[in-house]
Amino acid sequence: MREFLLYSRTGRTDANFKNLVDGGRLDIVYQCTLMAIFKSAAHRHDAVFHAILNGAPNPPLKLSINGNDLRDARIDERSWESILRNVLSGGAHPGIETAKISLQRFIEDKHREGYKIYVLSDEGEPIASQDLSGDILFVIGDHVGLPKKDEGFVLRYGKAVSLGREKYLAASCIDIVNYTLDTKV
Repeated sequence: MREFLLYSRTGRTDANFKNLVDGGRLDIVYQCTLMAIFKSAAHRHDAVFHAILNGAPNPPLKLSINGNDLRDARIDERSWESILRNVLSGGAHPGIETAKISLQRFIEDKHREGYKIYVLSDEGEPIASQDLSGDILFVIGDHVGLPKKDEGFVLRYGKAVSLGREKYLAASCIDIVNYTLDTKV
């Protein structure tokens, strides 16, 4: 299983927003969801996308989207705004769950489950040199990045990997990781 975790410093934890950008940059959550879960004309059934939302009013909140279970979801932003608004207001959507859980607890749980944990970082080892088999969790920061304290915590359970010298948008990083995993299979 391949899983991705986006640490969103500002993503709202309720449905009180005008649009995804106004929702504490929930547009980044949407973009990362697309890259993690969707491919041309299909879902990735082996992928799960998580976002730890740390915005107002009640952080942290973990949002999880399971590609195997996701139903009734198009790829356009307006549809996802509606889906996220529904889920963040307490509603349900097939393949999407929320839970009141911190980054630290989530990482500890994944470590206990035997996941290899990688933090995407400019200063990491090249991703091409890693063993990418089995259950893997890739951790990435939002447009501001992963807070140093939290990055240090995650690195106690995993290691830093790099996609190269260039800096990419969070969603692009997920797309590159998916491509890398797809070519290694």
